[in-house]
Amino acid sequence: MSEPSHGRPEGPGIVLLCSDPKAPRIIAALQVLRELGETTVGTGDEAAALIARADGDLVIAEEWVGTTDGPTLLAWATQTHPAAVGILFAGSSAPHHEGLVVLPKLVDAGTLRTVCTLALDCAALRRRVHRFEVEHGSRRPPLRQTPSEIDGMESYEGVLIASAPMREVVKTLRELEASDVTVLIQGETGTGKELVARAIHARSRRREGTFLPVNVGAIPDGLRESELFGHVRGAFTGAQASRGGLFLGADGGTLFLDEVGEATAPLQVALLRVLEEGTIMPVGGDRPRRVDVRVISATNQNLAQLVRQDRFRRDLFYRLNVLSVRLPPLRERREDVFPLAVHFLRRACRHLGRIPAAISEDARAALENHRWEGNVRELRSVMERAALVCNGRVEPDHLPLDGDAEESQPRAPSVYSFPQGGTLRDMEREILMKTLALADGNQSQAARILGLHESTLRFRMRRAGIGTSRRASGS
Repeated sequence: MSEPSHGRPEGPGIVLLCSDPKAPRIIAALQVLRELGETTVGTGDEAAALIARADGDLVIAEEWVGTTDGPTLLAWATQTHPAAVGILFAGSSAPHHEGLVVLPKLVDAGTLRTVCTLALDCAALRRRVHRFEVEHGSRRPPLRQTPSEIDGMESYEGVLIASAPMREVVKTLRELEASDVTVLIQGETGTGKELVARAIHARSRRREGTFLPVNVGAIPDGLRESELFGHVRGAFTGAQASRGGLFLGADGGTLFLDEVGEATAPLQVALLRVLEEGTIMPVGGDRPRRVDVRVISATNQNLAQLVRQDRFRRDLFYRLNVLSVRLPPLRERREDVFPLAVHFLRRACRHLGRIPAAISEDARAALENHRWEGNVRELRSVMERAALVCNGRVEPDHLPLDGDAEESQPRAPSVYSFPQGGTLRDMEREILMKTLALADGNQSQAARILGLHESTLRFRMRRAGIGTSRRASGS
C-alpha cells in the first residue's frame, strides 16, 4: 500500500469487484491480495457505490460484476480516483481495453502477486506527483476550450465532428458548459448517447466528481429502486446490509440514466422527487437523504408519445427535458461515415498491432451508401471486422454489408414451440436460444432482432443461464 497523501481519508488499499465472493478463483485471489494490503470486496449490488466512497490504490474487477461490465466500473474508478490502477480479470477472447491491465481469469498466484505489487508501486508514484502538485500550487491544466483532433477529425471531448448536423449538436453542448440543468439525450440505438453524456460531464463544473452510467432497462423490475436509491438492512429478503445506491454514489457528480423510458411508474415517482427536492428515500428507510446529483437521461423512445399514452409521467418528462439534445442517425449525416470508418479502422489496427489499413474507393462507396440502421455502433463493428480480415487494404468483400439492414437482417421467428408445462422463464430462454442461433451467435444482431439494448440482452442471457462469451458479442 502506498503512503497516504495529505488530506487523504484512510481507505482500502485494494478493491476487488466481483459477482460471487465465494467463487473458488475469487477466494484464491483474495489470499494473494490480502498479503499485499487491506482488501475490500464489492459485489454486483454495491460495486458502484463502493468505488465512489473508497480510495483504493488498486481496483480489480471481473468481466461482469452483477449487471455491469467490469471495464465500465474500472473506468469509473480510475476517473474518480486518478491515482488508482485498474486490473481486469478477463477471458482470452476479451477485447483490448485501453488504460487497463488485463489478466486471465485463472491467473496463477505468483503472476497476480507480481502484477499487483507493480500496480501498487505505480499508484504510490501517482500519489506523490499529485501531492507535489498540491504543495507547489501546480494543479492540472485548465479545462481545454479549444477543439482537439482525433485521426484528423475535430473532437469535442471524444465526440467526433465532421458533418453540419454534428456541429449543431456540439454547438448545443457548448451552451451547456456553464449550466447545471438536467439534459435529455434522444436518439436511435447506437448513435453515441453515453459518449455525449460523458462529454457534458467533462465540460461541467462537476467534472472532478463521479460520472455513473446506469441502464435502467437492464436492471430487473423489482431491484430498480434499490439499485438507484439504496436500501436499509432487512428491507427485503436478501438485504443483509444497508447500501447507498447509485444516486448516493454519484453525489457531487453526474448520474446518466440510459433507457429512462423503461422506468416503472413507482420509479418515475421516485425520480421526480429527487429532481424536485434533491432527496432520495432508501427502500425500507424512514427518512430521506439529501444528494447533489446532476441527472442526464437518454432514450431511443419518443417520450412525448409515451406521455400522451399515459405511460410516462408528464411532470417527470418536463423535469428531465429542461434541455434536449437530439443525436441524428448516421443516415442523416453521411459526411461522418467515411471519417468515422477511417477512425475505427485505425483504432482497430492499433489494437491488433497492425499497420493502419487503407480503404478502397469501392469500399468507401459501399460504406457511404449503406443505411446504417445500427448507426455508429454498427459502423464500428463493421470496421473492426474489416481490420481482422483485410490485408492492408479494405475492399467491399471485407465489409459485412448485405444491402440495407431492413432487407438483410434476419427476423425473429414468429412462432416458437415451448416445452409442455414450461414457465415464462422457460419461454424466454427458448426465445433467446433460437434468436441467438438465428443470428449465428452474434449478440449485437440478436439484440437488434429482438428490439433490445445489447446490455439488456446479456442480462437476460445470464438470468436464463446462457453463456455470454465475448466471442458472440458482435463487437
